[in-house]
This record gives sequence, C-alpha cells and structure tokens, in this order.
Amino acid sequence: MEKQTDEKPGVYARRRAHFAILFFAFLAVGLFLWHPDDLYLWIKALHIIAVISWMAGLFYMPRLFIYHTDAEPGSTQSETFKVMERRLLKVIMNPAMMLTWIFGLYLAWSLYGFHGGWLHAKLGLVVLLTGIHLFFSRAVKTFERDENRRSARYWRFMNEAPTLLMIAIVILVVVKPF
Repeated sequence: MEKQTDEKPGVYARRRAHFAILFFAFLAVGLFLWHPDDLYLWIKALHIIAVISWMAGLFYMPRLFIYHTDAEPGSTQSETFKVMERRLLKVIMNPAMMLTWIFGLYLAWSLYGFHGGWLHAKLGLVVLLTGIHLFFSRAVKTFERDENRRSARYWRFMNEAPTLLMIAIVILVVVKPF
C-alpha cells in the first residue's frame, strides 16, 4: 500500500502545484491581454485567493512544528512531519507568497501609485510577514536535519505572529486609517 509520505505522491503534489501556478499565470496574462473593464476586480480576487492560501500555510506550519518538537528524531512520526512541512512550504506557501506579492504590488501601483500612509504601513507589515515566512522556511530545514533546539512553547508563541500581522493588515486595508 502506497503511503502519502512516499516519493510518488510527492511527485504528484508537485505536478499539481506547478499546474496551479501555471493556471494562475495564464489567467493573469489572459486578463492583461483581454483587459476587461473589471480587470481590477479580477486581480483583486486572485490576490485574495493567494493571500488566503499563504495565510493558511503560515497558520498551519507552526502547528506542525509544535507536534514535530514532541516527536523523537528519526522516528516514523518525525519523518512524516518532515514530509508534511516540506510539502506545505514548497507546494502551498512559497507559490502563494509569490502570487500575493505580484498581485498586491500590481494593485498598489495601478490603483494607488504607491501613495498613502496606510499602504506604506501595510507593505511594511507584509515585509514582516515575509520575514516570518523565511524564518519558518529555515526552521523546516532545521527540522529536516533533526537540529531543532526550540520548544513547543516557543512554536506556540510563534503561531500568534502571523495572526497579529494579518489582523493589522486587514484593518489597514479596510479602514485606511491614515
């Protein structure tokens, strides 16, 4: 019986991820060529889809780290967490982050010309969110080498960082307080 941690399902997952990225790219290029009157709404929808996917990964990754911390290095459970973390990062989080930045920068440029205090604050918070993403990426590599030195409590604390940044970003985007 084939397990989801075997190499074959991983290859299928990568293919699906590449297909999804190509689909998004073709959709974006098609929209730019077609240039409908509501192009802004299409780009905004794609941006929101990418943000939701990225945030889902940022919320889930530290939970995996919490459970992985409790697993004995080299155990079947630890090896399963390594596969889960790697796939989450490579198949969902990295592509979603890139698409979030591409569509978000297009919207910031085309709608606001990069003007507005709220927009600058939002971009600053998204840079911090990207920093957390990179930190989680390094942690995946650390867990991969069985070199994690951080406690489950630490990862519980880190689980809150993306949430707090997301709340602030949504408030800035919706309310535009300055």
